[in-house]
Amino acid sequence: MQANEQDIIRGCIDGDRVSQKKLYDHFAAKMLGACMRYAKDRAEAEDMLQEGFIKVFQNISRFKNEGSFEGWVRRIMVFTAINYFKHRARHFQENLDMEDYDAPFQANIVEKISAKEILVFVQQMPEGYRLIFNLYAIEGYTHREISEQLGIAIGTSKSQYSRARQWMQQVLAKHFHILNEPFEEPK
Repeated sequence: MQANEQDIIRGCIDGDRVSQKKLYDHFAAKMLGACMRYAKDRAEAEDMLQEGFIKVFQNISRFKNEGSFEGWVRRIMVFTAINYFKHRARHFQENLDMEDYDAPFQANIVEKISAKEILVFVQQMPEGYRLIFNLYAIEGYTHREISEQLGIAIGTSKSQYSRARQWMQQVLAKHFHILNEPFEEPK
């Protein structure tokens, strides 16, 4: 936001609709991108975004100017995604056939894939995997923090992350047709 960020924040605290629209317009696209990583599709991400902005507007008076305002908004979006997941009452346990995850993985695949393609693959992950993968690999939370947020054991967080990585390796291997190619060590 521009130099008038404080004015917009104050306007939002006062319930000014013009300020709320300015804030929404400024952050919506970027926060939708964050929500897309947690959602199974765009419609679900848009629901998370709307719910997140409601929380932003309800709690904006609690922003203490410690750190960036954008970071504060982003945290709300992430916690909204977590809560969205919790409310659907899904379990982390997935029926997995572990032998499907023995495909070799080549590090140079990352050079061949776009961010848009990665997002598509992340959205296809089983829900529990997607949540843990985003929180740990993208947002940088520790397994302890994830376990506290989600009310699960640390070991569950670790195993879900491990399975998410295996799932992603399998999908990338199939996508790039390297199932039977020998593994090459990165140089």
